[in-house]
Amino acid sequence: MIRKAESDYDVIVAGGGAGGVGAALGAARAGAKVLLVEKYGFLGGAATNAQVLAYCGLFQQGPEPIKAVGGVADLVLDELRLLGLDCDPFQSPTTANWIILLEPEAVKLALDRVLMKHGVSVLLHTRVAAVTRTANRLQSVTLAGMEGRRRVAAEAFVDATGDANLALLAGLDCRVGNEAGHLQAISAPIRIGGRNRAVPLDRNAIIAAFDHYNKTGDFPTGRTDGGIYAEVPISGDLWWMMFDHAMADLSSESYTRAEQAARAAAHDYVEVLRQHVPGFEDAYLVQSGPQIGIRESRHPPARYELTADDLLTGRQRPDGVARAAWPIEDHSVAGKPVYKSIGGDGYADIPIDCLRAKGIDNLCYAGRVIGADSLAYASIRVMGTAFATGEAAGRFCAT
Repeated sequence: MIRKAESDYDVIVAGGGAGGVGAALGAARAGAKVLLVEKYGFLGGAATNAQVLAYCGLFQQGPEPIKAVGGVADLVLDELRLLGLDCDPFQSPTTANWIILLEPEAVKLALDRVLMKHGVSVLLHTRVAAVTRTANRLQSVTLAGMEGRRRVAAEAFVDATGDANLALLAGLDCRVGNEAGHLQAISAPIRIGGRNRAVPLDRNAIIAAFDHYNKTGDFPTGRTDGGIYAEVPISGDLWWMMFDHAMADLSSESYTRAEQAARAAAHDYVEVLRQHVPGFEDAYLVQSGPQIGIRESRHPPARYELTADDLLTGRQRPDGVARAAWPIEDHSVAGKPVYKSIGGDGYADIPIDCLRAKGIDNLCYAGRVIGADSLAYASIRVMGTAFATGEAAGRFCAT
């Protein structure tokens, strides 16, 4: 790619989660000069800002882990191994899906390092506040950072914000939630310390304790199976996902209530474990957040929407640029996820037009904002798939 004289970068990527990191690395490895912009003071997306401590979608379902995503995701895993994580696939005893368990502080540092090695410029504590658009092309973005605002021009842009913020600022008409406007529930995983690891985890005791709590507690959970849990690498803390919360809309008021409920529920839930589950007598809450886990918000228009049928039949196609292997995991009802496996060979191809904005020629999508109908979205939103769609978007923008 050759920059025009007035352009500061070849590619600007908005959002530093798995999709944004994938896009930045994909573009940089293709020879582009890249700027990655992230609103937090660290990278990682839900893995570091919402306690979603697992890379999902790197492997297919099945009795053995079959790799579905490599490329830049492997670069990240290599950095994590250098920091002490084994990054071996772990099969969840609850869902039987293969995941990579994470430690968030290692993820933050690993992403810093891998982007530095590939010459990606990173601006943290920075948001895209406005865009300049001429007809069907974006010309520049206005960045709001600690020093104020400044305009930065590029030849191509990637929206990896998760909430389609760049597409929204560009004037694209975004769908909210599914086709009926219904949003998938948020999650609020937590980390728990102080558990006696010599005592085996007793799922039945957790189930019984919450059967009682749900009758009298302030934050009854829809998860009647004891939730999803695993030990966090290095620290040995227990990672536990037990709280989900329905979202009526995208208002700040609704998100504030969800954040407050998640924090209060976290303290309640740990106290339930302390009082009723063996091995948790000295347990304590290590961390919630920093924010709730947002599963769904806006969907910007793409040139093609991946469909549920594409996934359920395992459709493979010549214009595929990434693979979707995580099952359709629908959280339309809080705490009651519904899973549907990918058909065919256990994965489906994601075509390039899912990553291309409809109506803007030099804007691509990565991560959970790519084109997908409501059920397909329930598969492609996971971080492993986001690395793959991000890398493909970055490479496309760099050519």
